[in-house]
Amino acid sequence: MDEREAAELRSVEEVVDRLVEKYPGVDRRTVEQIVAEEHHEFDGRRVRDFVPVLVEKSAKKRVKALQRA
Repeated sequence: MDEREAAELRSVEEVVDRLVEKYPGVDRRTVEQIVAEEHHEFDGRRVRDFVPVLVEKSAKKRVKALQRA
């Protein structure tokens, strides 16, 4: 794993932390699973600069919907 990949993974882990803090009614493991699923949607894509931002945006929608349910 190169430095860029490691930085992306750290950023995605921070997404989990932010969402868990913002939506305490949703179990951390559920948030981790949602973030992982959203992150895997970008597998194989060449441009990686905005992946953590895009992952957070799509995962936030799903976690927010769970909190409301």
